[in-house]
Amino acid sequence: MAPRYQIRADHDADTVVVYQAYAPAIADAALRAGRFVAPFSFHRMTWIKPSFMWLMHRSNWARKPGQERVLAVRITRAGWEEALSQGVLTTSDPEAVARAAVHVQWDPERSPRGAALNHYSIQVGIGRHLIRTFADEWVVGLTDLTPQVRKAASLMQNGDAAKARRLFPAERVYPLPPALENRLTAAAR
Repeated sequence: MAPRYQIRADHDADTVVVYQAYAPAIADAALRAGRFVAPFSFHRMTWIKPSFMWLMHRSNWARKPGQERVLAVRITRAGWEEALSQGVLTTSDPEAVARAAVHVQWDPERSPRGAALNHYSIQVGIGRHLIRTFADEWVVGLTDLTPQVRKAASLMQNGDAAKARRLFPAERVYPLPPALENRLTAAAR
């Protein structure tokens, strides 16, 4: 059985993939530019999620208004770990959360049908004071997953979960330095 609090992600030696869902205008502009540009907001927190299934639950498989487009955002592992090192759990002291450049939240992981599972998935909120660094230095690639998401949703709806699962990104345990892992999970337990 997997630990209750564990980061699982699509990653390689240098990068990690996080997912975000946007309105078409934001996704189209970002994909054209190859990076986040207006109308993406650099003045508010943006939440990144390494769990594809959690984002499918959150965006209702890209059907929720304002979340009709799903992007895979490939960021540097150095950036990811920098964000996590600055993270404050949203369950911490409210004053510490208010001052934090990065918010960290653990939510129940989701099955393909949206059921809550007995282990947790991390969400990371990049605050407005760090968002330019995220967009300009950490992001190394954007991929539109919307067609894949829509096909998987259709397969799920038609009862073909096995075919749908073949379209899901492969996620495996993301190894954190032990001190960082302990800090991010100890208070969440």
